[in-house]
Amino acid sequence: MSESKNGGAPDAVESDYIVVKAKENGVQVIGLTRGLDTRFHHTEKLDKGEVLIAQFTDHTSAMKIRGKAEIMTKHGQLESGI
Repeated sequence: MSESKNGGAPDAVESDYIVVKAKENGVQVIGLTRGLDTRFHHTEKLDKGEVLIAQFTDHTSAMKIRGKAEIMTKHGQLESGI
């Protein structure tokens, strides 16, 4: 991780977060890499009612969500799998 522009904590600490709340069993949250080739680098499986707080970092540029889930970001709230 690199130093932040303000000389304090690393940049990743200042990255955006999302909250994913599973509305059914088996919801998958898949992290996708940055770079020339986009690849899966991490997968989490959630059961109904479970919550995952995920962060975009130097290595994670996108997230794919499969199944019924509520997704909360600083940009708003939406639902998947409806």
